[in-house]
Amino acid sequence: MDFSLESGNITAFQGDCIVVNLFEGVKHPGGGTGAVDQALDGAISQAIATGDFTGEAGKTLLLYTNRAIAAPRVLVVGLGPAEDFDFLAARKAATTMVQSLSGLKDVKRIGAIVNGTGVGGQDATEMARAFALGGGLAAYQPPQYPADDTSPGLEQCTLVEFDAAKLPTLQMGLEAGTHLAQAVCFTRDLVNDPPNILYPAVMAQRASAMATRTGLGCEIWGEDQMRELGMGMILGVSRGSRREAQLIILKHEPSGTETQAPLVFIGKGITFDTGGISLKPTGGMGEMKTDMAGAAAVTGAMQAIASLRIPRKVYGLAVCVENMPDGNAYRPGDILTGITGKTAEIISTDAEGRLILADCLGYVQRYNPAAVVDLATLTGAIGIALGTLAAGLFSNDEALQEALVNAAAASGDRVWPMPMYDEYRETIKSDMAQVKNSGDRTSGVSSSAKFLEHFTEGYPWAHLDIAYMALHGKGGGTKGPKGASGYGVQLLTALAQAI
Repeated sequence: MDFSLESGNITAFQGDCIVVNLFEGVKHPGGGTGAVDQALDGAISQAIATGDFTGEAGKTLLLYTNRAIAAPRVLVVGLGPAEDFDFLAARKAATTMVQSLSGLKDVKRIGAIVNGTGVGGQDATEMARAFALGGGLAAYQPPQYPADDTSPGLEQCTLVEFDAAKLPTLQMGLEAGTHLAQAVCFTRDLVNDPPNILYPAVMAQRASAMATRTGLGCEIWGEDQMRELGMGMILGVSRGSRREAQLIILKHEPSGTETQAPLVFIGKGITFDTGGISLKPTGGMGEMKTDMAGAAAVTGAMQAIASLRIPRKVYGLAVCVENMPDGNAYRPGDILTGITGKTAEIISTDAEGRLILADCLGYVQRYNPAAVVDLATLTGAIGIALGTLAAGLFSNDEALQEALVNAAAASGDRVWPMPMYDEYRETIKSDMAQVKNSGDRTSGVSSSAKFLEHFTEGYPWAHLDIAYMALHGKGGGTKGPKGASGYGVQLLTALAQAI
């Protein structure tokens, strides 16, 4: 859906529907809502008086205008209590608007007033950003094969502002929200695509094309370069696939940051995970196309960071591999040596994500990073621990952990700090190598994080286990279109803006 801005009276908007809002407890609408109410001879006030509409968050009232104003329909969106209204509530209101109208086939072009800048007292730029972000995410449609050219649903949304002096401020917010929504939807497309269409080389092609569009630096490494660097863990996981592993390195280096230590993101990109020799059960294996959601989130976050021109040096690494079980595949009992020279005994080939991340964590030491954050659909156990409403956060640095918790609160991509006790190292001790890639089942989430920490040296580090956040049906914390949630893009972008 496209967003635009114009000055005028909302009652005069020429479109299929206009959208206004109401705080809970308001008896007499004011502002744009009041103007529409007056034009409709008090229809909104009557609904309030009868108790049919209270302004409760997530609730809507649809009215037909009978040509009393230019648009044939009016949707009133509840905002909840004014004292609780904030950026995330405004984003939810925009989501509610799109979800309420998307089922109406004749509604293609709508006009709306910005939420919360009157009685709510909110910043106009932030409210416009929330409007475009919430609306853009709600309007997302997953890829279809063959493509559906009919483009069902809303096509155009115009913010209508009576005060022309506010237009520049609103435009800034609208553009920022649109950029972020586009980045999340780019990530959703990557995660939603089937594994025969999106595999490591295709992931690299799409990241490269995105980098060209946004001005990011981009390097794509194949297995020859990984072999020269000694990335034996990535190569070990990739051995069973006929498709080469790819390491995508994206760089955002705005003017003035030449001497700045970079913030580094690393994403796990198993574009399909059979479990390798430790083969997964058939049921649910198709969902393993989403095992690259960490790499997709990092790629999408880098798009957002570049599009928003965030004045900070940020690098993003997406390591993309297939985990397949042919005659060349690595096996339980193998010992792999990574870029750091450290060794890992393979207990399960279905614990492959931590192996490919280990080589990347070792590689980024040469950047002398300010901080490193990795994202991975790493363990099913995190869903048992936290359910479907938050990613597990593991860190060796209190300041970085606090920054991520704050970024999560600002973005709505929730996280929850998890323990990193030294005793968890005992579960991954190996008799044959320095560590083993799988501990006992009673400490799976934290022992997995301890495995990753073993390969980090000299920098603040955090790991996000997003296994139950990658899909809306499985998590994500908020309702959205079926399929990929795009979790992590907003979180990483908020972090880049904050530190």
